[in-house]
Amino acid sequence: MKVKYSAIVLAVFAALSPNADAAEKKIQKDESDIETILITASPFQRTILESSVPVTILSGEELDQHQAATLGETLKNVPGVHSSYFGPVASSPIIRGLDGPRIKVLQNGLGASDASRVGPDHQVSTETSTASQIEILRGPATLLYGSGAIGGVVNVVDNRLPVTRQEGLIGEIFAQYDNVADAKTISTDLNAGVGDFVVHLDAYNRSTNDYKIPVPANINEQGASSKLPNSAMDADGYNLGAGWVQDDTVIALAYGRMNSEYGLPGEDGVFIKLKQDRYQGVVDWNNLDGFINAVHWQNAYTDYEHSEIDVVEVGTTFRNESIESRLWGEHAPVFGWKGVLGLHYNNSDFEAIGEEAFTPPTKTDSLAVFLMEERQTGAFIWQIGSRIEQVTHTINNDFFAERDPQQSIAFADTDYVAVSGSAGVVFKIDNDNTLAFNYAYSERAPSASEFFSYGPHIGSGTYEIGGGFEIANNNDQYTVVQTASDMDKEVSNNVDLSYRFNTDDLNASFSIFHNQVDNYIFEDFTDLVFSDGGLVSAQVFADQVANLGEAADEADGLPVVVFAQQNAKLYGYEAQIDWHLNDQWRLEAFTDYTRAKLASGLNVPRIPPMRIGSSAHYESGNWHTEMEIIRNSKQDKIAINETDTSGYTMVSASANYYLALDNVDMTIYIKGDNLTNQEARVHSSYLKDEAPLSSRSFSVGVRARF
Repeated sequence: MKVKYSAIVLAVFAALSPNADAAEKKIQKDESDIETILITASPFQRTILESSVPVTILSGEELDQHQAATLGETLKNVPGVHSSYFGPVASSPIIRGLDGPRIKVLQNGLGASDASRVGPDHQVSTETSTASQIEILRGPATLLYGSGAIGGVVNVVDNRLPVTRQEGLIGEIFAQYDNVADAKTISTDLNAGVGDFVVHLDAYNRSTNDYKIPVPANINEQGASSKLPNSAMDADGYNLGAGWVQDDTVIALAYGRMNSEYGLPGEDGVFIKLKQDRYQGVVDWNNLDGFINAVHWQNAYTDYEHSEIDVVEVGTTFRNESIESRLWGEHAPVFGWKGVLGLHYNNSDFEAIGEEAFTPPTKTDSLAVFLMEERQTGAFIWQIGSRIEQVTHTINNDFFAERDPQQSIAFADTDYVAVSGSAGVVFKIDNDNTLAFNYAYSERAPSASEFFSYGPHIGSGTYEIGGGFEIANNNDQYTVVQTASDMDKEVSNNVDLSYRFNTDDLNASFSIFHNQVDNYIFEDFTDLVFSDGGLVSAQVFADQVANLGEAADEADGLPVVVFAQQNAKLYGYEAQIDWHLNDQWRLEAFTDYTRAKLASGLNVPRIPPMRIGSSAHYESGNWHTEMEIIRNSKQDKIAINETDTSGYTMVSASANYYLALDNVDMTIYIKGDNLTNQEARVHSSYLKDEAPLSSRSFSVGVRARF
């Protein structure tokens, strides 16, 4: 789907035509919204103020303002959330220092089912330009979503599943140009209905060149700044949906297609070509007679594939075919308690094929039963729940025979039973003040990649050895052998305490958390290097490199990491305030901090540093302007083989102009990022020494709603 981006210019001229009148614009962020926006990721459909767990929802103009090409970059300034930042082409959210298989990324309540939980170089297969809201649950959310949500949930909500009646046509068109990479984005979202029948269509197209950077890409390079090599992207996709909506029955179905082609920064000439087909459906039976008064059934089938291509040759292909189904019923109150009882099934058939495949083909089945209850007594809302989940990994052992013919490696099916439970309370002190407490006990089965990895992971620049193996040393001859025991489950005991203050003019929240994780799984750097098909000590490899002289740059070696387990402790806080001083001025400020340590006293790797930010907003007539400053501290609490990351300050500013053109509400904006052209390297990124954040940039865009 190719689009002529001169449409942006035409839209601007149309908006400035004599028929354009001032839009009836409400203030960009209304503090009362927090009392009305529902958390769709919760079966109780509570608001933020009624949740015992910390929740942030991006929607409306606030989501528009933070929108970026990747999910991680879109959410990176949400308190408690950072980005893994694999250059500008791929990044996932990090919540309170946890990422990968501990953070569940959802599309309308069901897993995205891509390969982003396996490696940082893999895109999250969701699109933010067509999203209506994004919900971030900080802390364990395993009761409804399973052990993959032990660290939190990100739920991207769009309109592809029409579940409400509508008459006529509504929608929006969005177009943007950003000079930092000659980036062009356009998207549309259309919804129409007649009687009980509703339909939906959305589509997007994004194209960029290599991104400009303020300093040389590699931290050890000299010379003038230029561009981040191999950081271009081309992506497009669409979703079609239809729904039949009655008072007692709702049925909605959707099909979506996503295509993406993007380079891997740090890997010259290597790029990824991705495609995904996704079918999703929901059936709701409401107003039933009897003990169960409503039943909801969500289903998704996803066929995902991406290939890593070196110039023209396909190196490795990743495939993930998955089926997910969640069925739950709402029951009538019992002694004042109302709640849901449900079943959750997930089947994933994942495989990596090629010379650089580092995980064996694995089929993972999980089946769970969950119960969630709540009761309101006066000023208190009590929330409890539990979940029992069985996870089974079935491995194709042919992978190991090809990887190491000298070893006899064979894994039987691996079964885990994960039990989770939580208890929370929300205390409404008065109309303005709320106090919330939540305790969660969560178990997580090791993922297939953590357990069975055995090979080079080009994206992270390491040679990975899973927890199902150990390294044997016989007179400095190193071999990988299968262990006699399975990996243990991770066990999290997480406590959250939150205070919230909300009036018509002021919204503030403060949360502290403490997360004790037993058997925490992490990548432990060894003193070994994989080179010329075998394992050697780092010193031997260094000597080999030294002997090469001028040809040393041609030395090929990857540091060896093993997936180890050790108890860990993570704790920290998030705080934010949003204050309307008057009809024109609004001030925002936030800060967050996560500390993560292993039981040995060493630090957990790639933990984001403390951060503090503030912004000032000014509104007058049709104008909204703002300036934002965010300070990321130096991170020197590092793990073995990590390096310090210097602190940096990012300054941005934007201006929006609102117009009404007949029945169209239009927003025209210009935005500048990194206005001081600061060198900024993301500590949580595997590529922090090779991929700084982009240089000073300016973008212009138009969004028209009708």
